[in-house]
Amino acid sequence: MQVIDRMEGAGGGAPCSLALGTFDGVHRGHMAVIRAGVEGARQGLEPGAFTFVRPPQGGGQVVTARDKRKLLERAGVRRLYCMDFASLRGIEARRFVEDILFEKCGAKRLCCGEDYRFGRGAAGDVALLRRLCDAAGVQLRVAPPVLEGGEKVSSTRIREAIGRGDILTANRLLGRPFSFSLEVIHGNHIGTGLGTPTINQAMPEGFVQARFGVYAAWCRVSGEFFYGVTNIGVKPTVGSDRVLAETWMPAFSGDLYGRRVRVFLLDFIRPEKKFASLEGLKAEIRRNAEQAEEIAARARLTDFGI
Repeated sequence: MQVIDRMEGAGGGAPCSLALGTFDGVHRGHMAVIRAGVEGARQGLEPGAFTFVRPPQGGGQVVTARDKRKLLERAGVRRLYCMDFASLRGIEARRFVEDILFEKCGAKRLCCGEDYRFGRGAAGDVALLRRLCDAAGVQLRVAPPVLEGGEKVSSTRIREAIGRGDILTANRLLGRPFSFSLEVIHGNHIGTGLGTPTINQAMPEGFVQARFGVYAAWCRVSGEFFYGVTNIGVKPTVGSDRVLAETWMPAFSGDLYGRRVRVFLLDFIRPEKKFASLEGLKAEIRRNAEQAEEIAARARLTDFGI
């Protein structure tokens, strides 16, 4: 997949079909738009997407930039325009479509959701986009919203679900388990002393904040899966100065420092709490690991699309 992160010198590519959106969750609703864009390949157009590094409306990102690119490529996107919003925020809506999408990107087909907004002050809407496409002879495909429980699937709903620890709902809205792939860093090694050696991963700035607590997880290490019990928070019993994901994989042994491990959250087990002693913490970790193993065994084990 070709990735273009600035418009200077971006012209001259083959005619393309562009999916338009922030795609800050690459969830089921986003995938409907992305698939519509990829369908342009049937007409000989290069399938592409036009998005931003960070969502203009703010909010914690449900996927990292690395995972966003991976999911788009896996969906069939072959040309990705991934822009810094600040570099384009002042462009008037008509100019954005005509000068950027049509002329520089070479779009002959555009795909978006029915609430897509664009241009300075988000003044452009689908009605304007349709008029501009009709005038230029460019196809426009507006994907209908994807509903779950009678409500639109959205990144806002997913962030709210993750924030309250409702991982089951978040995963249904995403169409895959909520996950992160982060480097394993050194912790305080207390888990090793307790006989429950853990991996520590620092949650990145700007990433969605999950409810502090303990989760059942599947963990992927070099293509192999291990069930795990993951604590997200600040480890109140032993203390931490930053938000960490700390995971124990009972069936795994080995050194993972400096490597990336993907953790898929499957269900919430309990809130984070402070224990009176390390022995109490150890006993609870082992109980939670048994719960996590049962939950993981019920989850369909695949690569989960990422």
